[in-house]
Amino acid sequence: MEDGVILLVEDDPGDRALTLRAFKMNNILNRVVIAHDGIEAIDYLFGTGSWAGRERSKPSLILLDLKLPKLDGLGVLKRLRSDDRTRLFPVVILTSSREEEDLISGYSLGANSYIRKPVDFDQFADAMRQLGMYWLVLNEPAPARRGN
Repeated sequence: MEDGVILLVEDDPGDRALTLRAFKMNNILNRVVIAHDGIEAIDYLFGTGSWAGRERSKPSLILLDLKLPKLDGLGVLKRLRSDDRTRLFPVVILTSSREEEDLISGYSLGANSYIRKPVDFDQFADAMRQLGMYWLVLNEPAPARRGN
C-alpha cells in the first residue's frame, strides 16, 4: 500500500496548478495523483479502466471538485460511499461552488469536509496549509478495511 498519496480530482488546469503550487509552497511533499474527471478518479480508486492492474491503495486524502466532466464530484462521492472498500476514505470537497444545495448534498453523501476555494492565491495557499496540517498530520485515519 502506498502511504501518503493525495488524489486530486480536478478538471481545470489552472486550479490543478494552483493547488500543486500551494502544496509546494507549504512543503506538502506527498505524492499527488491527478484525476481529470470523475471516471478517472473511480478508475484510480478501484483499479479499473486505465488504472487496471495497479495495486489499489488507500489515499491519505481525496480532494474532490464538484463540477467535473463524465461523472460529477457528487457521483464520485456516492460511488465511494456505497462500497465497503472505499467508504471510509477521507474526502474533502474543494470547489468554487457557492450553491447551498451542493453543500447539503456533499455532506449528505458523506463528505468529510467542504471547502470553498478562495479567489485570492494567498488565502488559497493558507487554506491548503491548514488542510494539509489537519488531514495529513493531525487526523487519525480510519484503518484500512480487509480486502482493501
